[in-house]
Amino acid sequence: MKSSSGGGRRRRVVLVPYPFQGHLTPMLQLGSILHEKGFSITVAHTEFNSPKPSNYPNFNFLALSDNVDGHDTSFHNLLNVMSAMNTNCEPSFQEHMVRMLDDDDDDVACVIYDNIMKFVDVVAKRLHLPTILLRTTSAAFMHSHLALFRLAAQNSIPLPESELEVPVPNVPPLRFKDLPLRATEEIPEAVEEFLQSYMNIRSSSAVIWNTVESLDEWPLQQLQQHWPLPFFTIGPFHKMSPPLPTSLMEEDTICLSWLDKRAPNSVIYVSLGSMAIIGEEELHELAWGLAKSEQPFLWVVRPSLLNGSDAMGSLPEGFKNLVGERGLIVKWAPQKKVLAHSAVGGFLSHCGWNSTLESLCEGVPMVCRPCFADQLVNARYLTHVWRVGVGLEKSVESAVSTLMSSDCGREMRERAVGMKLEIESAMKLGGSSSDSLDQLVKFIVSL
Repeated sequence: MKSSSGGGRRRRVVLVPYPFQGHLTPMLQLGSILHEKGFSITVAHTEFNSPKPSNYPNFNFLALSDNVDGHDTSFHNLLNVMSAMNTNCEPSFQEHMVRMLDDDDDDVACVIYDNIMKFVDVVAKRLHLPTILLRTTSAAFMHSHLALFRLAAQNSIPLPESELEVPVPNVPPLRFKDLPLRATEEIPEAVEEFLQSYMNIRSSSAVIWNTVESLDEWPLQQLQQHWPLPFFTIGPFHKMSPPLPTSLMEEDTICLSWLDKRAPNSVIYVSLGSMAIIGEEELHELAWGLAKSEQPFLWVVRPSLLNGSDAMGSLPEGFKNLVGERGLIVKWAPQKKVLAHSAVGGFLSHCGWNSTLESLCEGVPMVCRPCFADQLVNARYLTHVWRVGVGLEKSVESAVSTLMSSDCGREMRERAVGMKLEIESAMKLGGSSSDSLDQLVKFIVSL
């Protein structure tokens, strides 16, 4: 392959991911995309949730001392975990970068980092290294923060419950209930500080987005006015990169042979992602709703799904006997392969951005059960902009039946297949994602 520097030596790009599944996956996929384009890739990663180097033989890996061993790393303590990582990783990151810059055989072009890892900017400025931000969410989600900040500045938050269904001014199609934080509650100071930091592009010279221009067109235009620097929309990463094992949990592949025995478009796949936590009442509602729908289902019940106890052991009594062979329950699934399987006709999802893109890329419509953050915005776009999703508003049984066996569901599936073709077009030569990737390569080489 021709070198990205035009000579015999590859230029090096250093990647710094935030070490949770939804952030780590796209960063590793981006590394694979750039490696295919001729760059050397180094991943500077935390010790917590560190990727397995043997899965990525083309990458170099540098461990950052995070000192979070023994910390509570559950969803409810994430702000403290982020703070600890940003404090503790800075010294070892600087040591690694100084060593690399002193090495005459290394030609570091830039550092691409997840914006949560803000220590990268501190070190890069000291060492006069260019940085590029990776946004692992949709542009629509990032844009929703501007509305949130505006409401806070106007002292319009908290709102009364009665206004949650009201549209947010100048932010179609969002209602106040779709914003990343509950608009009926005061925003805690620590959370507001985090969000301001999350939206700060610092000294970065560009932003890379794991999105497709046509999906996110209006929010991208609004953000481009807010941040006048180059945007590169080169998604969906999982389709633009060679296949890559990125899961932090062991995938149960037996579900693929189970799917082989099902009729086309008959199975509803159910997964609330890697972070969401639900209560026992909702776990039981999901179980009985799937049972009553009489639809074949593949359900991911990871051990940490239930707050405080093992989710698999807390399924309602008699449920497994009732559904029998019609349902398969696994702790974790190879999701991209599942969604690409002809038997899967719908996806009951938390609507995280990776899951949303993976579903759209396979033409699979969704039942939307968002839990927090970007999932609320994504769900609104799925149901009211792209119209390939149904909200989980009445019951699990009703939503699943609507998606899988109604005329409305069939129309959603047709639109989803149309979106799949649109995304494939963006990735082809001359398409928006393909062109944007070519521009990104030239931009990195020019740094």
